[in-house]
Amino acid sequence: MIETGFISLRARRFKGDFASPRHGIVTGLSPPRDCVNICGMVTKSRVMPKVLVVDDEPDAVELIDFNLKAAGYEVVIAADGNEALKKARSSLPDLIVLDLMLPEVDGLEVCKILRRDPATAAIPIIMVTAKAGEIDRVLGLELGADDYITKPFSPRELLARIRAVLRRYQTARDLMPARDEGRRAYRFAGWELNLLTRRLVAPDGRRVEITNGEFSLLQALCAAPQRVLSRDQLLELSRLHGAEVYDRSIDVQILRLRRKIEANPSEPEFIKTERGAGYMFSVPVEILG
Repeated sequence: MIETGFISLRARRFKGDFASPRHGIVTGLSPPRDCVNICGMVTKSRVMPKVLVVDDEPDAVELIDFNLKAAGYEVVIAADGNEALKKARSSLPDLIVLDLMLPEVDGLEVCKILRRDPATAAIPIIMVTAKAGEIDRVLGLELGADDYITKPFSPRELLARIRAVLRRYQTARDLMPARDEGRRAYRFAGWELNLLTRRLVAPDGRRVEITNGEFSLLQALCAAPQRVLSRDQLLELSRLHGAEVYDRSIDVQILRLRRKIEANPSEPEFIKTERGAGYMFSVPVEILG
């Protein structure tokens, strides 16, 4: 008996591993070919998370599609980079499972384009690759992927990674106020961060130049004052507003912000480091409507 998430179905047993002509072994589980998908017969009271699966291998796509639907996800499929970009913009999925090796536009370039587009910058991405080299994983993460998984993998591992990434993004969305809440600016210790003009003004009225990444980080800190935010949360909060902030640059951006707003960057009063936990914006913040 196979528990599909909706109903128990009897299926024939498959022996051996699932193989892909180009990538080799993908996983040891395959969708039972004689199962009838009756998911549509079950009424859902909640909205199912939508996952865009981008892979040019039909067998791999079929496997992922089956397991995601069985776990309660809505699935959108794209077979190449160009189709992935179009469907990401049209369907706005909750998460993208993106294969690295794609025809026309490869997965790394797709990831880069999605991160630069404000409409898709906040969509979490899990990179899927058959390459085991560290350089491919590091490059994918630096270009904005949230996680990666290397073939061969099990459906259970993929589902676990999807759930973990979606939980982190939901936490970030809960922390960050909606765009239409009417917030015009944040004010702290005489400083003012204008959300409409994207300007930072010092207590003496002087405008301080900051990059898009620095602006988004400061906005995230001001939105959750006197609360410890992990590096992952800061990364995801920044992406919700389209900033090109990558994991390893968070500490660099914090250092640059301190140099611009702190009287003594080596002994910061505003952005404090909580060892082993992240950063905290330690001063009260006034919301200007």
